[in-house]
Amino acid sequence: MRFVYELLVIGAWTLGFFSGDSMANLEIDHVHHAYGPKKVLNDVNLRVEAGQLVALVGPSGCGKSTLLHAILGTHPPTGGVVRVAGEPMLRPSRDVGIVYQHYSLYDFLTARKNVAFGLMLNETSAPYRFFNYPGWLRQRAEHLERADELLDKVGLTAARDLYPSQMSGGMRQRVAIAQALIMKPRVLLLDEPFGALDEATREELQLMLLQLYEENLAAIAANEPPPYTIIIVTHELNEALYVSDRVVGLSQYHTDGANGATIVYDRPAPRFKPGEPKDLAKFVQQKNEMVEAVFSESFAKDHRRYVTFWEEYEKKAATAVGA
Repeated sequence: MRFVYELLVIGAWTLGFFSGDSMANLEIDHVHHAYGPKKVLNDVNLRVEAGQLVALVGPSGCGKSTLLHAILGTHPPTGGVVRVAGEPMLRPSRDVGIVYQHYSLYDFLTARKNVAFGLMLNETSAPYRFFNYPGWLRQRAEHLERADELLDKVGLTAARDLYPSQMSGGMRQRVAIAQALIMKPRVLLLDEPFGALDEATREELQLMLLQLYEENLAAIAANEPPPYTIIIVTHELNEALYVSDRVVGLSQYHTDGANGATIVYDRPAPRFKPGEPKDLAKFVQQKNEMVEAVFSESFAKDHRRYVTFWEEYEKKAATAVGA
């Protein structure tokens, strides 16, 4: 069954199944960025399709956060363009959500009210809530119902009435993810979201990401648009390979590295199902590739060798059609 799902994914991405010629949720087109004389990003190009879960890795200080802020629209690039659903990202937009390592929840709100808070700000105004109080109460009930659905999805049904001070770090991070998902962003950015968590909690949240990806596969199998397009920044290479379907490496170790970092690695990840044993043996070869291509200065002259994601998928698609 998983093989059938993978063929559906390959066909959808390579044929532009959902939206005419392309179903790209995110396009990064010849992006450069500099802070004064300091050049950080150098000709970064990336296309992310709807339903992909992409892990972004790279050396400290290579510009991963700069790239995320360019996607988010808070710091547009100094050269090139970032598009989400075909629109240039020149300012923050509901189309892109972000969850940081240090969650920002309101201490005075319960989990469900924290999750629903963004909907209140986006769909109502203070005058509306004051002068149309009965209508606001009906709308508020709908917001809380949607918040409950998201909390159930991230495994926090029983904690919906808890305050942040009553929750563990892992629970608070789940609430933050639900808070972002309720806005239905076209692209969700996760900036080292599990970095401050213990190993057991980290694995629980990794499993949650795999479950979201399974929802994407099920949607594609049903001829529906996949609901989640996610980019996760992580410094853990095993995590990058485990939770994603694609790993992208950003690095300054390339032939023009003096002018900033670029993409030096872009390959499919192994893909695991929720509950499937984490077979680290599957990671060894690819992890060694990533260390060599992304983190080794000695590999700089051959930095395009592993930028092969779409080439590999086109080959798989051709094989599937031939079969």
